[in-house]
Amino acid sequence: MTRIEIVPYQPAHRDDVLQITKDAWSPVFARSETQLPQFVLRAFFPDGWMPRQLSEVSALVEEEADQIWVAISDERVVGFVGLRIHEEDSMGEIYIIAVSPDSQRSGTARALIDHSEAVIRERGMAMVMVETIGDEGHTAARKTYESLDYERWPVARYFKPLD
Repeated sequence: MTRIEIVPYQPAHRDDVLQITKDAWSPVFARSETQLPQFVLRAFFPDGWMPRQLSEVSALVEEEADQIWVAISDERVVGFVGLRIHEEDSMGEIYIIAVSPDSQRSGTARALIDHSEAVIRERGMAMVMVETIGDEGHTAARKTYESLDYERWPVARYFKPLD
């Protein structure tokens, strides 16, 4: 396994985080776009998935930088994770996680998740949650969470176009 160091996000990491966002989610959304209803895609991503995803991650690193950590391997950023704490539920949330495609299956996601769980535990929370979509594009993410003993909570979310 490659040596991975988890460090707090710094503004100097911004470009790397945004590049990982593009690289990691491109294959995911390519598969997801073929399975999701077109009216949902148009509503969520009227200009395509990438502009919205980059905008959301940019806002996250600007507004919640103290809740983001990056994975460093061989002196380069290879992944990142963002957390949110929900004290009312005694729960921490792994809000976002991404690993550069060339570093996937190297232990990076596990290191980021282990670090996240430790932070959430230190903050006195009783549980941790991570959420993903049930389509083919997110299969690898679900397998990762399940391999780390996360239990799937079946949630049904329904959409209907209002033409």
